[in-house]
Amino acid sequence: MLSSHLELFCQIDDFATFYEAATGQRLLTDGSARRHRSLSMHPSEIMTILIHFHQSHYRNFKQYYLQHVSLHLRSEFPHLPSYSRFVEWTSLCLLPLVIYLVLHLGPCTGISFVDSTKISVCHNRRISQHKTFQGLAARGKTSVDWFYGFKLHLLLNDRGELIWFQLTAGNVDDRKSLYEMIVSPKSEIFGKIFGDKGYLSQSLFEKLLREHHIQLVTGLKKNMHTDKPNLLEDAILLRKRSVIETIIDQLKNVSQIEHSRHRSPTNFLVNLVCGLIAYGHQDKRPAFREDPTILQAA
Repeated sequence: MLSSHLELFCQIDDFATFYEAATGQRLLTDGSARRHRSLSMHPSEIMTILIHFHQSHYRNFKQYYLQHVSLHLRSEFPHLPSYSRFVEWTSLCLLPLVIYLVLHLGPCTGISFVDSTKISVCHNRRISQHKTFQGLAARGKTSVDWFYGFKLHLLLNDRGELIWFQLTAGNVDDRKSLYEMIVSPKSEIFGKIFGDKGYLSQSLFEKLLREHHIQLVTGLKKNMHTDKPNLLEDAILLRKRSVIETIIDQLKNVSQIEHSRHRSPTNFLVNLVCGLIAYGHQDKRPAFREDPTILQAA
């Protein structure tokens, strides 16, 4: 394998070994006898290909599979199936991929940044004809336009590492999602959270401070006044919050988490989770706070 493939595969294969040992004897069944056909590829190989697609700068998975994997990686993956059969297998990897992502989330450092981005599943002109995500997706509105799909809510630390995430329908309020991410039993958030004006809420500010000792820092809308002190450190970090737009741009234009070619909700989730994993494996991520001496000087 190429070095990037080899390193990724080793990490995924180590996790797959742990996952199979931990879940092999604990999965619940309905008691009926079922035929378990063995796959020609190991799940770790399938997961490696799915994740590496988001690191390859290909914009289309079919093109990546047929023109790159099938032609250049045949020796590394000697039991490659046809493209259609491989797509059928991707849904089998959703659960281990989600667990792998959660196990590799970054820690909270006391300085967190929150934002959301739309994940459109079709063009607005085709909303009435769209069937794949019927009953799951919803119409939502951004500062630019309406869309039909989902919202991806991201919580990151000051090193640009993903702390927690949530996927909701497109019409869910960002402030509601932020509170749900904070109270999630898996997320250990503390300190300050910086967000844009969409998270501005006096009741949410007081609730987070009272119940969780977390301070929510947002910008102010025009003609608004506040009695809360505007610390210079908070003002500097609030300006740094724009870095999250760079991260979202990378997720959409490098990791390809958004497109309108999905044919099943499961494969949509696989694509999204693999994109987040690929971002976490970047050697260098956009950081909100590269030089702590700036804040010390302030």
